[in-house]
Amino acid sequence: MEILRVENLTKIYKNGSNEIRAVDNVSFSVEKGDFVAIIGASGSGKSTLLHLIGGVDRPTNGKVFIDGVDIYELDNDKLAIFRRRQVGLIYQFYNLIPILNIKENITLPCDLDNKKVDDDKLQALLETLDLTDRVNHLPNELSGGEQQRVSIGRAMVTSPAIILADEPTGNLDSKASEEIVTLLKKANQKYKQTILLITHDLEIASMANRIITIEDGKIVKDVRN
Repeated sequence: MEILRVENLTKIYKNGSNEIRAVDNVSFSVEKGDFVAIIGASGSGKSTLLHLIGGVDRPTNGKVFIDGVDIYELDNDKLAIFRRRQVGLIYQFYNLIPILNIKENITLPCDLDNKKVDDDKLQALLETLDLTDRVNHLPNELSGGEQQRVSIGRAMVTSPAIILADEPTGNLDSKASEEIVTLLKKANQKYKQTILLITHDLEIASMANRIITIEDGKIVKDVRN
C-alpha cells in the first residue's frame, strides 16, 4: 500500500536575478512500512525535500500525497493539524521543550490535540526507547542520545502515517548514532512504522531497506537493499 507519493516536486529560491533549484522535479513513492534513506552531500537538497514532504515548507511546483491526502490542498491551519497527527518529525537538535519532563515531551502531540494518551502503548514505547527510568527527568538532565530517543518517542506516539528524520544522528557520537539508527530500524520492524531518513552517512543509510541518492536537487540513484 502506497503511503507517500511525491509528484514533480520543485523548490526554487530567488537570489537576485539568479534561481536556485534546491529540489528539481523530484518524483517517487514509498510503500507503507518501508524504511527509506535519502542520502546526499551538504547542499544537495535532501533536507529541503524532507521539509516539503512534511509540509514545513511549500513547493514552487509539484504535489505531495500522504496517506492519500494532497497536503498542499490544505490551508495552513488544516495542514498544521494534519502534520501533528500524521507526520512525525525528528530533527538533529531534538527540539524538546526544556520545562517539560520526558513523559510530557513525548505526549505533547496528544496534549495539543486534546487526545487521551494510551497508557499501555506509552509504557511499551518507553520500554522500547529504554526511557522508563527517565520519565520525570528534564531534557537537560539527559545525554544527547537520550534526548534524541525522546524526540523519536514524540514522533511515534500518535502512530503517524510517516516519520521524517532529518539527520537525526548529526549531533551525536558514533556509539549514540548507531543506537539511534538501530532504534529507528526496530520501530520500523516492530511497529511497521514507515520512516524516511535524511543522512549524508552511507553507513547509516545502509540500515534502511531502500536508498535514494540526491545530487543538485535531483534523484540520481534509487536502489533497494
